[in-house]
Amino acid sequence: MTITVPGTDTDPEPLLQVLAGNPTAEELAALTAVVATLGTAEEEAHEHDRSWQRRAALRMRPAPGPGAWRRSSLHR
Repeated sequence: MTITVPGTDTDPEPLLQVLAGNPTAEELAALTAVVATLGTAEEEAHEHDRSWQRRAALRMRPAPGPGAWRRSSLHR
């Protein structure tokens, strides 16, 4: 038994291939759900908070005012 992604023009490699046994539809659904979530955990782990880079990307410089001389020496 082979499960493929419908709606594609080319023949992709199958997501799952049963080599032995006769799994039920529920077993295949559970296995498909587990395999489909394997790639998403890595993607979420690599996301970082990049709000500190926003100021540099938008070239936001410290505004004049009290303590501006201190802020001018902060990491850019």
